[in-house]
Amino acid sequence: MARNKSPEGINEPNMTPLIDVSLVLVVILLVATPMAFQSGIAVSRSSSSGAKAAPVKTERIEITILADDRVEVNGRPIAPGQLPGILRPLLKASATRDVVVRCNDDVSHGAFVAVLDEARTLGAASLAVVGGTP
Repeated sequence: MARNKSPEGINEPNMTPLIDVSLVLVVILLVATPMAFQSGIAVSRSSSSGAKAAPVKTERIEITILADDRVEVNGRPIAPGQLPGILRPLLKASATRDVVVRCNDDVSHGAFVAVLDEARTLGAASLAVVGGTP
Protein backbone atom coordinates (compact mmCIF):
# COMPACT_ATOMS: atom_id res chain seq x y z
CA MET A 1 0.00 0.00 0.00
CA ALA A 2 1.95 2.95 -1.25
CA ARG A 3 0.76 6.34 -0.31
CA ASN A 4 1.08 8.92 -2.91
CA LYS A 5 1.92 12.07 -0.99
CA SER A 6 1.57 15.26 -2.87
CA PRO A 7 4.00 17.88 -1.77
CA GLU A 8 2.04 20.37 0.27
CA GLY A 9 4.01 23.52 0.84
CA ILE A 10 3.15 26.90 2.05
CA ASN A 11 1.26 28.47 -0.76
CA GLU A 12 0.71 31.83 0.94
CA PRO A 13 3.37 34.09 2.42
CA ASN A 14 3.21 34.65 6.16
CA MET A 15 1.96 38.22 6.59
CA THR A 16 2.54 38.50 10.36
CA PRO A 17 6.24 39.53 10.21
CA LEU A 18 5.50 42.05 7.46
CA ILE A 19 2.68 43.61 9.48
CA ASP A 20 4.82 43.69 12.64
CA VAL A 21 7.66 45.48 10.90
CA SER A 22 5.26 47.92 9.23
CA LEU A 23 3.61 48.81 12.54
CA VAL A 24 6.99 49.39 14.20
CA LEU A 25 7.99 51.72 11.36
CA VAL A 26 4.72 53.64 11.68
CA VAL A 27 5.25 54.12 15.42
CA ILE A 28 8.84 55.30 14.86
CA LEU A 29 7.68 57.81 12.25
CA LEU A 30 4.87 59.06 14.52
CA VAL A 31 7.37 59.72 17.29
CA ALA A 32 10.14 61.19 15.09
CA THR A 33 8.04 63.50 12.88
CA PRO A 34 7.21 66.16 15.52
CA MET A 35 10.88 66.36 16.48
CA ALA A 36 11.84 67.08 12.88
CA PHE A 37 9.53 70.11 12.74
CA GLN A 38 10.48 71.69 16.07
CA SER A 39 12.17 75.04 15.94
CA GLY A 40 15.92 74.91 16.39
CA ILE A 41 16.12 78.02 18.55
CA ALA A 42 18.25 77.89 21.67
CA VAL A 43 16.89 80.35 24.22
CA SER A 44 18.47 81.25 27.53
CA ARG A 45 16.36 82.48 30.39
CA SER A 46 17.66 85.37 32.46
CA SER A 47 18.52 84.53 36.07
CA SER A 48 16.37 87.32 37.49
CA SER A 49 13.36 89.25 36.34
CA GLY A 50 14.07 91.98 33.83
CA ALA A 51 12.37 94.62 35.96
CA LYS A 52 14.56 93.89 39.01
CA ALA A 53 17.88 93.53 37.21
CA ALA A 54 20.29 96.43 37.31
CA PRO A 55 21.04 97.85 33.88
CA VAL A 56 24.23 96.39 32.51
CA LYS A 57 26.30 98.23 29.94
CA THR A 58 26.23 95.63 27.20
CA GLU A 59 25.42 96.02 23.59
CA ARG A 60 22.14 94.23 23.04
CA ILE A 61 18.94 94.66 21.12
CA GLU A 62 15.71 94.61 23.12
CA ILE A 63 12.48 93.50 21.50
CA THR A 64 9.22 93.91 23.42
CA ILE A 65 6.09 92.19 22.13
CA LEU A 66 3.13 94.14 23.51
CA ALA A 67 0.38 92.42 21.51
CA ASP A 68 0.11 90.17 18.48
CA ASP A 69 0.35 93.21 16.20
CA ARG A 70 2.44 95.62 18.35
CA VAL A 71 6.21 95.28 18.71
CA GLU A 72 8.89 97.62 20.06
CA VAL A 73 12.58 97.45 19.18
CA ASN A 74 14.82 99.28 21.66
CA GLY A 75 11.76 101.19 22.92
CA ARG A 76 10.60 102.32 19.45
CA PRO A 77 7.17 101.04 18.37
CA ILE A 78 7.17 99.40 14.93
CA ALA A 79 4.68 97.61 12.74
CA PRO A 80 5.11 93.79 12.65
CA GLY A 81 6.04 93.84 8.98
CA GLN A 82 8.90 96.28 9.64
CA LEU A 83 10.76 93.99 12.05
CA PRO A 84 13.20 92.50 9.50
CA GLY A 85 14.03 95.89 8.02
CA ILE A 86 14.79 97.42 11.41
CA LEU A 87 16.41 94.38 13.07
CA ARG A 88 18.82 93.47 10.25
CA PRO A 89 20.89 96.72 10.38
CA LEU A 90 20.89 96.69 14.19
CA LEU A 91 22.26 93.13 14.23
CA LYS A 92 24.91 93.95 11.63
CA ALA A 93 26.06 96.96 13.67
CA SER A 94 26.05 95.03 16.95
CA ALA A 95 29.32 93.49 18.13
CA THR A 96 27.64 90.81 20.28
CA ARG A 97 24.42 90.28 18.28
CA ASP A 98 22.58 89.56 21.56
CA VAL A 99 18.80 89.89 21.47
CA VAL A 100 16.59 90.15 24.56
CA VAL A 101 12.88 89.46 24.04
CA ARG A 102 10.14 90.55 26.43
CA CYS A 103 6.56 89.44 25.99
CA ASN A 104 3.20 90.33 27.54
CA ASP A 105 1.14 87.48 28.94
CA ASP A 106 -1.67 88.02 26.44
CA VAL A 107 0.56 87.60 23.36
CA SER A 108 -0.09 84.41 21.42
CA HIS A 109 2.56 81.71 21.33
CA GLY A 110 2.69 81.93 17.53
CA ALA A 111 3.50 85.65 17.56
CA PHE A 112 6.22 85.13 20.17
CA VAL A 113 7.88 82.26 18.29
CA ALA A 114 7.61 84.19 15.00
CA VAL A 115 9.67 87.04 16.51
CA LEU A 116 12.24 84.56 17.89
CA ASP A 117 12.48 82.82 14.50
CA GLU A 118 12.86 86.16 12.72
CA ALA A 119 15.65 87.27 15.05
CA ARG A 120 17.51 83.97 14.63
CA THR A 121 17.08 84.06 10.85
CA LEU A 122 18.45 87.61 10.66
CA GLY A 123 21.61 86.60 12.52
CA ALA A 124 21.07 86.89 16.28
CA ALA A 125 23.92 85.09 18.04
CA SER A 126 22.03 84.55 21.29
CA LEU A 127 18.44 85.00 22.38
CA ALA A 128 17.33 85.67 25.96
CA VAL A 129 13.75 85.72 27.18
CA VAL A 130 12.85 88.10 30.00
CA GLY A 131 9.50 87.75 31.75
CA GLY A 132 6.98 90.56 31.62
CA THR A 133 7.18 94.07 30.24
CA PRO A 134 9.15 96.91 31.80
